[in-house]
Amino acid sequence: MAKNNYEIMLVFSVKDGEDAAKELLEKFKALVEKHEGTINDVDEWGKRELAYEINDESEGYYAVVKYSAEPTFPVEMERVLRITDGILRFLNIAE
Repeated sequence: MAKNNYEIMLVFSVKDGEDAAKELLEKFKALVEKHEGTINDVDEWGKRELAYEINDESEGYYAVVKYSAEPTFPVEMERVLRITDGILRFLNIAE
């Protein structure tokens, strides 16, 4: 099956520190690779102030990951993101 290119922006909670956010980022990069995807680029924006509070938090750790994967994978990625503690927001788009 052909692979498509995707870009996902992730906003992690920083209530447990930036190291916890970086660990979550590594977890999701490993998830892409586990499903035979390829990480093309990772742009870590770091800790930034949120436009509005999410779950009583005013800051988040931002990262943008560009990856290639089979068309069925983004559904699985989003399922895992929804049930993972420490994820404030995400947006996954096809390029």
